[in-house]
Amino acid sequence: MKHNMTFIGRKICFIGAHPDDIELGCGALIAHISGKSEIFCITLSDNQKNPLLKNLLAEHQRSMSILGVQPENNIVSKFETRRFSQHRQEILEYLIDFNHKHHPEIVFVHSKSDNHQDHGIVTNEAFRAFRGCTLLGFEIIRSSSGFTPSFLVEVDEADVKKKIDALSQYKTYQGKYYFSPDLTRATLIRNGALAERPFAEGFDILRIIE
Repeated sequence: MKHNMTFIGRKICFIGAHPDDIELGCGALIAHISGKSEIFCITLSDNQKNPLLKNLLAEHQRSMSILGVQPENNIVSKFETRRFSQHRQEILEYLIDFNHKHHPEIVFVHSKSDNHQDHGIVTNEAFRAFRGCTLLGFEIIRSSSGFTPSFLVEVDEADVKKKIDALSQYKTYQGKYYFSPDLTRATLIRNGALAERPFAEGFDILRIIE
């Protein structure tokens, strides 16, 4: 018989650079723990300087609602996409302020294997802002290189469906391969195979505090 470690925290925070990052990397897990933990989601850029992305925020809100995130805990800031390096200190102070107000126990950020310039800044500043927290890194397939999950969380069929439904709200990105339901399901099945479970969301371990 396989036994799972109990994985839960009273307050869990997910941090992504852009709308869709959190859902792509953590959607099934968020659906799985919704109602069991207080969930905060922070998206640092609203991407609204790009006129082609004018519907993105509404799509993001619908996506998060499907996953069970409360609207007041779905926080979107206005740091400019692809300019995070110029605002590193402001991002750090923003995350420190959030930590002081809410004290999350577990924080999810972009994987260390992610090569997107904004994603790397988010992860590096989270290390500084959340020094006393467990940090786990999620994968964005489009921008990750050599990602191998070392922390696997079992999810179920209902969670898989909610992740796919959440990502389907992004009509702006319809047709992008990394939004494919088949790819989403296949990734969760692959991570599940690594854990000898039907489905799992996979992360890398950045820091564990027990």
